[in-house]
Amino acid sequence: MAQKGVQLDRETFSCSVCLDLLKDPVTIPCGHSYCISCIKSFWDEEDEKKTHSCPQCRQTFTPRPVLVKNTMLAVLVEELKKTGLQAAPADHCYAGPEDVACDVCTRRKLKAVKSCLICLVSYCEKHLQPHYDSAPLKKHKLVEPSKKLQENICSRHDEVMKMFCRTDQQCICYLCSVDEHKGHDTVSAAAERTERQRELQLSRQQIQQRIQDREKDVKVLQQEVEAINGSADKAVGDSEKIFTELIRLMEKRSSDVKQQIRSQQKTEVSRVKELQEKLEQEITELKRKDAELKQLSHTEDHTQFLHNYPSLSRLSESTDSSSINIRPLRYFEDVTAAVSQLRDKLQDILRDTWTNISLTVTDVDVLLSQTEPKTKAGFLRYSQEITLDPNTANTLLLLSEGNRKATLMSEEQSYPSHPDRFTCEQVLSRESLTGRCYWEVEWSRGVRVAVAYKDISRTGDLNECAFGCNDKSWVLSFVRNCFEFCHNNIKTVLSGTMFCFGSSRVGVYLDHSAGILSFYSVSETMTLLHRVQTTFTQPLYAGVSLPPYEGFFGMCGSSVKLCELK
Repeated sequence: MAQKGVQLDRETFSCSVCLDLLKDPVTIPCGHSYCISCIKSFWDEEDEKKTHSCPQCRQTFTPRPVLVKNTMLAVLVEELKKTGLQAAPADHCYAGPEDVACDVCTRRKLKAVKSCLICLVSYCEKHLQPHYDSAPLKKHKLVEPSKKLQENICSRHDEVMKMFCRTDQQCICYLCSVDEHKGHDTVSAAAERTERQRELQLSRQQIQQRIQDREKDVKVLQQEVEAINGSADKAVGDSEKIFTELIRLMEKRSSDVKQQIRSQQKTEVSRVKELQEKLEQEITELKRKDAELKQLSHTEDHTQFLHNYPSLSRLSESTDSSSINIRPLRYFEDVTAAVSQLRDKLQDILRDTWTNISLTVTDVDVLLSQTEPKTKAGFLRYSQEITLDPNTANTLLLLSEGNRKATLMSEEQSYPSHPDRFTCEQVLSRESLTGRCYWEVEWSRGVRVAVAYKDISRTGDLNECAFGCNDKSWVLSFVRNCFEFCHNNIKTVLSGTMFCFGSSRVGVYLDHSAGILSFYSVSETMTLLHRVQTTFTQPLYAGVSLPPYEGFFGMCGSSVKLCELK
């Protein structure tokens, strides 16, 4: 109980402005006491109003009271100080840079606990007490501490803005409503707040609903991620198992071929050696017979010569000469050729099958396709290395520079016969195109830039095999000084694409799964020439054409080149 009494004394003899023990205390006419320096500083700020008030009860005095030191209080405070007790608040009660400070504190300011919308002042707990004790102050509107109280004051009339102009959508004071806002649709700020509160509540409901929807979407996407990962892991495992089986099958076939070769090698070597041994035995026998006949030829006894000649002159049966005739064989080179042929066929099969596999993989597109790039750097992210397939090149086209350039010639080239070769002057790429791809084509004296399915006809009339003349190809041509797009023999002349005859470059962007095919004129900037939105049902191949029936296009020496992009 003694400690409680000491605490009471400490609060009783503290200044409500600085919240410290009174220093040189003075008592003003209303009975409240303050440090003489605190009340002087407070009234100095009020001098412009010509009235001076009590920081606690707000009683006003006119004129400014004369301050006289309260000697009794001074003695009591000094006695209290001797106990070693101070009324200073804890450090965490003082206002920091981010806090709202009490407007009444004159020295080190405490944190404000409330702001008054009527007084437009922020108060710490000590200075707020009169708003709880004084009947007139109890009617004031207290809110959480705010640094923006001055925003509630009209800069024109220095009055609290308690009204709202719906015409101009701004807060105003009463004087504004009868001045520059006269005749406008004005209401009280409270009424407008009520209306906006309903709108706010509706907005919150919409936001909360969107949050719920997005949380559901996130959950669905998380499940999708798990499903994608699970499916991908299973596909990888199954693919590895299948490819392992294929590898084992190839290894077994390799072992079978090796075993067959070695077996046939052993058989043929055995036959040759057997014949070789017979011939060597015959040679030995003939040499012995030759020696006996030589000796007989030197016998001087005629009778003895005639007696032995019949038996020595008879020769044993000779080895059939036809059995030792060597056929002009290449031995096992034909086997190598047969295996090479198998390899080539497997490569073709694997290339075609790989295209289908790759297309199937890229078709796994859970979300919408990415938007088309806007800059050259964006397109280059999808750059594709493309080469021309010699097996598809027309015989009047000469391929060079690593099969990246095609030149129209006056004489046919000595290409081997191949079922994929075009009878019209065009060529397809070796690589198939799926997913998102970008490549550039540079030409001299014009070109046709195309994409086509692999099963486009290679022979027949132009409607069957020429790019753009059927439903299996799409082509951009430079015809009669302007660009022209064609698909399924339907031509579209592109306006605003006049170009001179010099070297030029076209960029082609393909998003296979989204069905987007775009052609761009490439210079320092990317200029869209034409965009196609369709559905591609097969892998596509890049194509170029140098047809002789398009005027200057047919000039010998005109060429087209697939650019190397870095």
